[in-house]
Amino acid sequence: MHQLLPVDHQDAVLLGRIETAEGPTPIVLRDGEIEDLSGVAPTVADLLDRLAPGELPPRGTPIGAIDALAFRPDWEGGMQPRLLSPIDLQCIKASGVTFAISAIERVIEERARGDALEADRIREDFQTRLGGDIRSVKPGSESAMQLKAILIADGLWSQYLEVAIGKDAEIFTKAPVLSSVGAGADIGVRADSEWNNPEPEVAIICDARGLARGATLANDVNLRDIEGRSALLLGKAKDNNASCALGPFIRLFDDRFTMDDIRRSVITLEIEGPDNFRLEGSSSMAMISRDPLDLIGQTIGASHHYPDGLALLLGTMFAPIEDRSEPGRGFTHKKGDIVRIATPKLGALVNRVVTSEEAPPWTMGIGALMRNLVSRGLIV
Repeated sequence: MHQLLPVDHQDAVLLGRIETAEGPTPIVLRDGEIEDLSGVAPTVADLLDRLAPGELPPRGTPIGAIDALAFRPDWEGGMQPRLLSPIDLQCIKASGVTFAISAIERVIEERARGDALEADRIREDFQTRLGGDIRSVKPGSESAMQLKAILIADGLWSQYLEVAIGKDAEIFTKAPVLSSVGAGADIGVRADSEWNNPEPEVAIICDARGLARGATLANDVNLRDIEGRSALLLGKAKDNNASCALGPFIRLFDDRFTMDDIRRSVITLEIEGPDNFRLEGSSSMAMISRDPLDLIGQTIGASHHYPDGLALLLGTMFAPIEDRSEPGRGFTHKKGDIVRIATPKLGALVNRVVTSEEAPPWTMGIGALMRNLVSRGLIV
């Protein structure tokens, strides 16, 4: 289990959920001990609604020392109690194209047709006409609108650049409530997808008032071939059985862990395949073009309410392009890939890739959870 925890987990307040014989149960990990919080609040969403920002969760029923739980992924026999996604009733939202420079660079690379010297020339031309460095363009700013005009004049505008440097961020629903999977679970890609990849991200957990209460790691599994056919197929590309992983825990914000830690974080990705393929990459949150608080503000507010709170995936600058099977075909998942997403302050999220059709079916919906909580006397 320790390989999943933040490096400073002894100083962190970590909320999560486990599957016990009774059903899904909110827990807290502190001082190396796991406590059952179901007697305090039946769900993680309810617990965050009751706690004031910075307030520690009340003491729960001791379950045992974290060292006593020999964590094994589901594909290695699993563990009891089983680790679940750390959220429950929160909506699962995601933001896209939040690293504007990577989107602009893709346009430049396409225009240069793979010629690095030509790419440098195009970039310098844009900067000359813009009167500044395109890498410092802030979405929605005057300089962003100037760059937009240049790109339109050159026939390079696209809907992706609109959300990359325009005033409005791309915010979409990644997955239904309760459908995300946790660390050690299988993640799914559609069997009919031939080009897909993981998206290593940070997810901010907000309460019903839109206050950022903590963060966790996320894998916004993406089917690039399906989305590439049409942006209107985004739902089909993003929302499938087991296509969203979160975890291992929600680290609550406090005086030792703040939004600045998120802004400074580097998210690493490792993929190990059954074909001995290995890929490594990283995504630096310092490169994000929209601040996490801005993205939260564009998701929840006067025009959109989330009474049970939300998880907001912040996006990634990582898009693997390394050839895997055939030259020129780039990267795509193979069944059995082990994906590890990590950052020191949040720990590691580890999952295995299967098809969405083969992944365990999602059966614990809102109705089933409510019936379970009533049967346990946790809600009346």
